[in-house]
Amino acid sequence: MATTGQAEQKRQAEAGAVLRSALRTIETERAGLEALARALSDDLGPAFAASVERIAGLKGRVIVTGMGKSGHIGKKVAATFASTGTPAFFVHPSEASHGDLGMITTDDAVIALSWSGETRELGDILDYAARFDVPLIAVTSAPNSTLARAADIRLVLPRVEEACPNGLAPTTSSLMQLALGDALAVALLEARGFTAVDFRVFHPGGKLGAALKFVRDVMRAGEAMPLVARGTPMSEAVLVMSRMGVGCVGVTDEAGALIGIATDGDLRRHMAPDLMTRRVDDIMTHSPKVIRADALVGEALEVMDSRRISALFAMEGDRPVGVVHMHDLLRIGLV
Repeated sequence: MATTGQAEQKRQAEAGAVLRSALRTIETERAGLEALARALSDDLGPAFAASVERIAGLKGRVIVTGMGKSGHIGKKVAATFASTGTPAFFVHPSEASHGDLGMITTDDAVIALSWSGETRELGDILDYAARFDVPLIAVTSAPNSTLARAADIRLVLPRVEEACPNGLAPTTSSLMQLALGDALAVALLEARGFTAVDFRVFHPGGKLGAALKFVRDVMRAGEAMPLVARGTPMSEAVLVMSRMGVGCVGVTDEAGALIGIATDGDLRRHMAPDLMTRRVDDIMTHSPKVIRADALVGEALEVMDSRRISALFAMEGDRPVGVVHMHDLLRIGLV
């Protein structure tokens, strides 16, 4: 019967074997990505650039297709295209043979993924693309395969070792397909000048959607802003600060421009018996950190985090038009 010490040694040995396996997988897949990078710097580069040019000039959409693991990667590639400004969707090869070919128009282009290039389920899509002159971009590792020969543009991936010890389960190859799809999507994004504001249109939900809202969408405006005029007694300024509940009060000049901000921290630093008899100008922070009302709230969060503050005045020019508090970012699910 094994002792407690022997059982622990066995457990540690098994854990070590598992970790070594994980590291081998990562190293093997990293080698695949390095091979892909070298290929892009060499023979694959011109075909990649041609693909970006062809897709960017489309009137229609990108139709991504593939079978098995290539199909799963294809779904993600299509989703990435669509969310970054390149209209795209995935068509399953088998469904295409039963009516979904009608989803593909002559204004579209097809990206077909098949590591071997001999996926028979792709046959009807290849025939359809040839018949109706739909541009076909092949992503394969076999330059002389059926898929590659049928394609207008061939993105030939380097042959690499799969992470699977039997060399059977698509692992490294799937990662390379995914990386190439991401590279295409990002290159198209940059070619189109697709911005974070554009990105917001396609990502209204979740934490990402929250980060892509504008400050003006969440700020407290009008009478909800804690503002006092220059020269206001601290006794009155503290009442405004307390009533508004954002931990600060903005100070404006005669023209309505923001000239300073008094915070809870300023009150603590200037705590003295005569504090309430002083003017807000005496304790305020001059030239406070502010943010544009048309900035993204993700930018506001970054400023608050980096400056360790909990509120920012939103500005149009030199005039405050709102204030955004960390609680407002919590409310929309950003934090």
